[in-house]
Amino acid sequence: MRLLISLCLLTITTSSLIAQENPPTEDDYYPLAAFTLPEGEVLEIGAIQPIPDGRLAVGTRRGEIWMVENAWSTDVGKAKLTRFAHGMHEILGLAWKEGWLYVTHRPDVSRIRDTDKDGKADEFEVVNDDWGISGDYHEYAFGSKFDKDGNIWVTLCLTGSFSSKVPYRGWCVRVTPDGKMIPTCSGIRSPGGMGFNAKGDVFYTDNQGPWNGTCSLKWLKPGSFQGHPGGFEWFKMTDAIGEKPTEPESGSRIMAEAKKITEFEPPVILFPYKKMGQSASGIACDTTNGKFGPFKNQMFVGDQTYSTIMRCYLEEIEGHYQGACFPFRSGIGSGTLGVEMTESGAMFVGGTNRGWGSRGNKPFSLDRITWNGKVPFEILEMKARPDGFELVFTEEIDPATVGNLDSYKLQTYTYIFQSSYGSPEVDHTFPKITSAKVGADKKSVILTIDGLQEGHVHELMSAGVRSKAGLPLLHNEAYYTLNYIPK
Repeated sequence: MRLLISLCLLTITTSSLIAQENPPTEDDYYPLAAFTLPEGEVLEIGAIQPIPDGRLAVGTRRGEIWMVENAWSTDVGKAKLTRFAHGMHEILGLAWKEGWLYVTHRPDVSRIRDTDKDGKADEFEVVNDDWGISGDYHEYAFGSKFDKDGNIWVTLCLTGSFSSKVPYRGWCVRVTPDGKMIPTCSGIRSPGGMGFNAKGDVFYTDNQGPWNGTCSLKWLKPGSFQGHPGGFEWFKMTDAIGEKPTEPESGSRIMAEAKKITEFEPPVILFPYKKMGQSASGIACDTTNGKFGPFKNQMFVGDQTYSTIMRCYLEEIEGHYQGACFPFRSGIGSGTLGVEMTESGAMFVGGTNRGWGSRGNKPFSLDRITWNGKVPFEILEMKARPDGFELVFTEEIDPATVGNLDSYKLQTYTYIFQSSYGSPEVDHTFPKITSAKVGADKKSVILTIDGLQEGHVHELMSAGVRSKAGLPLLHNEAYYTLNYIPK
């Protein structure tokens, strides 16, 4: 009996050592398949939409829409791409409704369809074009899917980084089912993507620049000010969201201004610059109820420069969203732009690097990410507490390492809220983790912390944490934007 116990212990120890010496990689859980795109064509994919007949529509920066057949085939080599429409201007939004493909591009929201069923769009209608376009390179328009009321939300880039030369540049607007435009939020700078959470609230990514110290995920709460006053000119054209907010003080901090400006909705998650990326882009939410792994209802955000997908855990504190971001998947073929989660649990990612450099070395790409059924050891949730954070893991943990304070390293910082371009990390602090109490479920830990900092990113490294099987975390980095400390 003692010999049997000894052999079992030896096997467990050996397996643990092997797991630590040869830890799994992202490929072991979320394999990536790259599509072969038509030779001689330029498919810089900025928007993706599944079609009820089983095809996948992709919209490009060159103003084309292509249909992908067999997009879900286990062999991506069987996919066939056919051009469906062309002649539009930088497509950055696609949505499907009642036989029409709705297209958000620079000048308007249009809808198109194929009435004679020959595989080519032959009917084009402008739904709304009530915003301005000057021809400036920066005037992108990103469109959402339909919300519960049938509206498409559109975020409109400024003219350049600092100003708004034509109506509603630097705003979010809604296009209603009957084609009317409703100004909805001011303060937008340079969006990179839009998406809904599981509740149906609308979010967008904004990018580093004036009044944006780093890239971020923001909540488009109707009537809110998102931080950049460059588009205030257009309050003279609408009373849809009330009076023009007070202009923020340059050189201040985000939460200091949020306390002074009622309309200012602070960023939900700040993506630490050059740690999580440099150009936040497309957004998708996992509403597949487990088909994409353990991250039910969490949000995924692309980064164009790093050619990655990040994962975001959100919670509501005092009526505002905030939360943590984690690395998720690297290796996108080009610069991540369009991101789409489908009902089957397949995530499609479109890439481009024209005008913007990217780690992915292809000029453009279409990739598919799926879950192979194996659960990675990750921090599933990072929840704010009045005196620290609770971490919930995807797998059962090793209590000895999870309860060891030496397994963690914590620092905080924020960014200058200013009218000039970007910001370095500032106001660093090093709070002390005073205890790590392992949960009875053996899948969580409560970290008690002396020195939480309101308005700061809390950068937590958990390099010493191990699973019950001896595995390190697939990604040990977590970045929580603590705008509000729970009471």
